[in-house]
Amino acid sequence: MKRTLITSALPYANGYLHLGHCAGAYLPADIYARFKRLKGEEVLYVCGSDEHGVAITIAAEKEGVSPQEIIDKYHFANKEAFDKFGMSFDIYSRTSIPLHHNTAREFFRDFKEKGYLIDMEEEQFYDNDAGMFLPDRYVEGICPNCGNEHARGDQCDSCGAYYNQLELKNPVSLVSGKTPVVRRTVHWYMRFDKFQTFLENYIESHSKDWKDNVLQQSRSWLKQGLAERAITRDLTWGVKIDDLPDVPPEKAKGKVLYVWFEAVLGYISATKELMGILNKEGKAGADDWQKWWKDEETRYIAFIGKDNIVFHTLIFPAILHGRGGNYILPDNVPANEFLNLEGQKFSKSRNWSIDLRDFINNFPEPSGVDALRYTLAMNLPETKDSDFTWKDFQARNNNELSAIFGNFVNRTLQFALKNFEGIPELPDKYKWLNLYWKNLIHYFDSDHQTEHELVANVPEELRKLLNDNDVNLIYALWNNSSEAANLYERFRFRDGVSETMNIARAANKYFNDEQPWSVIKNEPDEAAKTIYICCQLVRSLAQLFAPLIPYTSKRIFEILNLKPITGESTKGVIKYPDYWKDAVIPVEIAGKKFGSPEILFPKIEDDVVNAQTSKLGLMLETKENENMVPLITIDDFTKIQLRTAKILKAEKVPKSKKLLRLQVDTGIDQRQIIAGIAEHYEPDYLIGKTVIIVANLQPAKLMGEESNGMMLAASDSTGKLRFLTTEIDDLSAGSNIK
Repeated sequence: MKRTLITSALPYANGYLHLGHCAGAYLPADIYARFKRLKGEEVLYVCGSDEHGVAITIAAEKEGVSPQEIIDKYHFANKEAFDKFGMSFDIYSRTSIPLHHNTAREFFRDFKEKGYLIDMEEEQFYDNDAGMFLPDRYVEGICPNCGNEHARGDQCDSCGAYYNQLELKNPVSLVSGKTPVVRRTVHWYMRFDKFQTFLENYIESHSKDWKDNVLQQSRSWLKQGLAERAITRDLTWGVKIDDLPDVPPEKAKGKVLYVWFEAVLGYISATKELMGILNKEGKAGADDWQKWWKDEETRYIAFIGKDNIVFHTLIFPAILHGRGGNYILPDNVPANEFLNLEGQKFSKSRNWSIDLRDFINNFPEPSGVDALRYTLAMNLPETKDSDFTWKDFQARNNNELSAIFGNFVNRTLQFALKNFEGIPELPDKYKWLNLYWKNLIHYFDSDHQTEHELVANVPEELRKLLNDNDVNLIYALWNNSSEAANLYERFRFRDGVSETMNIARAANKYFNDEQPWSVIKNEPDEAAKTIYICCQLVRSLAQLFAPLIPYTSKRIFEILNLKPITGESTKGVIKYPDYWKDAVIPVEIAGKKFGSPEILFPKIEDDVVNAQTSKLGLMLETKENENMVPLITIDDFTKIQLRTAKILKAEKVPKSKKLLRLQVDTGIDQRQIIAGIAEHYEPDYLIGKTVIIVANLQPAKLMGEESNGMMLAASDSTGKLRFLTTEIDDLSAGSNIK
């Protein structure tokens, strides 16, 4: 049996995770990892934060903090949310750690030595005012394809077209607001054309076991033909290469590795990090990471959303193959489609989103988290886009988890406690029940008849202790657990979960058909047998549901006074017994005492889901209402004296990150103004600029400094403050604005 390496796409550390992310790459992977551990297999589940790239720097500028503060904020917030969501990562690492930087630099250097990289001179937009080349997301203009006036530098969000940033019409730098110039710069490109044939063979080798959407998207890229792709970019935040041997420092200055290249290497660096930690604890060798990445006895599964397909089916395999050294390739890439919310795409800008941390704050109880996991699992976008609705969440909790699974567990334990003070002792007539049960499972395992034939042809010897209802229930447990396992192995998690819930349905039917509440009056031995079997099923269901609802499974084990086994992280160094197979085999629990039964899934009332639904879009409506400011008269406006002023001197206010001390000439006097723009402009840049001020504002003190007026500024689309100026460059200081 091969060991299994599992990765989930590294979430970008520039925002909070929402439920769409969970359904795409994380919950399916966690179900699979827990299931594999419970099957007694050797498993390593790796993930972490993707912490480089332009989106991080943009987020930092919007919030007025450093990139490090941004990644720290979102890394730890998302890690905490994942922990509370029940994710069983063996390690949740970061791409900002030195170990990752070194790993990525090793790959770069190796590719350069092998001739897979070439340096090419190209033209790129440059912001003279900011003194920097502009990455694609730092420039905006008119889409050359559809005419959208707010197209990004590499892609139009309106029509989806990709293009070179130089094709933008009327480009504007989002740093200074000015029109950029075109300058030549040098970048290293990876020769993906050298991997065309290898990747074609690799993709077609999985034509029968990969999802159709994964195959088609990969084939589409290969059909177009792979070309060189830039592996570096001009940016200050990322994995630097300017001090590598054989890399000309004048070419590498200001360059970092493109995030598309180095982020996927985070899986490897995270594994190295974990093995280093375990090595210090005496639990693994420092080089044991290689058995997970370089041993043919390891099977690698990469869980992603559909927007990440080619990075894991083409780019990452090319990188691994190019590096050599027996690196293994993904054996499967079970990419999911997108999860929508109440019929619409997730959109944080429209407040049409549910952040994972917010959900957990609203439903902090373990039952609420498990209800979310169950609802998402039953709506996973495995083959097409799917939808999460609050009404469905309510229905799944109330009508399935509570009314079917929770109801069976509660009614069984309540009846056992009331009538037997625990799990019933088996009467002499049924003292060999466990043996007969095991023999029945052996019969099911060894025969290849149809379902109807299997049940109909159960040997008469076994029927001496097991009636038709007993046989049907044990068959459902055996068959559905086996079918669920087969479905999980094929990444069909929705159907696998349904098979498990069908065992709970069969258990309820068994309870109803056996009628222990009536039978106990005249045939207490029969009632004891029925409830004993039901108690075994409670344990079985707790085990089989563990990959999906681990908190509830753990609670059931605790109530039964049994050791909880829910497929938690083992750091890749422990193999469990095959608890999945053991779940269908009875254990010796006759006469065992247990704790007080409890409602596992409390009903969710209408007012609760209505309150959550009403929050969607509320922030957007609030902002729109805030924009409807009260109207004023012309007399109100004339009370404000707006003047042009020339900045004579600018310097930072000590102990303040945001404030600049300005000396301005208003044409009437010279005065001091304290302006909160220190995070947006360097003082020297402002000297000599003509700005607009409110000249008749009452003096105020900021950080102990007196301010006599206010400099006017506006926020651009990135959140950066821009001071207001005039159309006429030589307008003198002191001009009135009317």
